[in-house]
Amino acid sequence: MTGLAHSRPGIAVRRDGTRQVVRALPEEVPVALVFDGTTQAVMMATPADVADFAYGFALSEELIAHPDQVREVETVPHTRGIEARIWLTEDRGAALKERRRTMLGPTGCGLCGIDSLDGALRPLPRLPDGGPSFETSDIAQATDRLRAHQPLHDQTRAVHAAGFLLPGKGIVMTREDVGRHNALDKLIGAMARQDMDPGAGAIVLTSRVSVDMVQKTVLARCPVLIAVSAPTALALSVAEDANLTLAAFARSGGFDLYAAPGRVHSGDAHVA
Repeated sequence: MTGLAHSRPGIAVRRDGTRQVVRALPEEVPVALVFDGTTQAVMMATPADVADFAYGFALSEELIAHPDQVREVETVPHTRGIEARIWLTEDRGAALKERRRTMLGPTGCGLCGIDSLDGALRPLPRLPDGGPSFETSDIAQATDRLRAHQPLHDQTRAVHAAGFLLPGKGIVMTREDVGRHNALDKLIGAMARQDMDPGAGAIVLTSRVSVDMVQKTVLARCPVLIAVSAPTALALSVAEDANLTLAAFARSGGFDLYAAPGRVHSGDAHVA
C-alpha cells in the first residue's frame, strides 16, 4: 500500500480459467472545499495535491481571479475524508458571501433552477489571437508524452491526468486524480501557485472534452486544449466562440483539429 493506492486481492476470470490477482487500486475520498468557514462543495477525489485542488477550484469557479486572493489554505484530514479550508482576502470573501445570499430562494418555485442553468453555460472571455505556436508533431505526440508523467496511472490504471505542454519543451507539469475535472483543477491550481503562465502552452487531457473542461481551460487563459478522446458538440461550439484551439483524438501519431487552427503549423505552413 502507498499513500495513494491500496493493494487488494481479486480473482481474474479469463477464457482459459481463473487465477488469484492483487491489484493496486487508487484512493478516493470526499474532499470538502470550505471557503471562509462555509462548505462550497464536496468532491470525490484522490487525496494528493489538495492545496492545488483548492486553488484550481477557486479559479475555475471564479471565486478568485488571482492566487494572491487566497490568504491561507489548511488541509485537515478526518477519519472519512479531508477538509480543505480556504481563507480568502476580505474583498473576495465579501463577494462570495453576497453570491451565496443571492442564490438563496424559496423551494418549489419552479424558477429556482434558472441561476444554476445560467451558471452551467456562463459567459466566457474570448482568448486573444496568437499565443503559442505548435508543430503538428508536438500535438500528435502530446498524450503519449503525458503517459510518461502518470505514476499513479501506471500503478493503478484507474486515474486521469492533466498536463501542461510547452512548445519545444514537452510536458512540464502534471496532476492526476480519479476525476478528470479534479485533475484539471489541480493542474490549474499548481500552475497558479508556481506563477506559470497558462497562455504560453497547451493543456493535455487523458479524457473526453465536455463543456466544463473547455470552460476551465478558457478561464485559466490557456489558448490550446489537447485531448485523447472526443469533444461534445457543445464543447466544440463553446471552444469556437472562445477562440480556443481544440485538438481531439490525439493518439497514435495523429489528431483531429477543431477551432482556431492558426496556433498549429507544419513546417512553415499553418494548418488550414
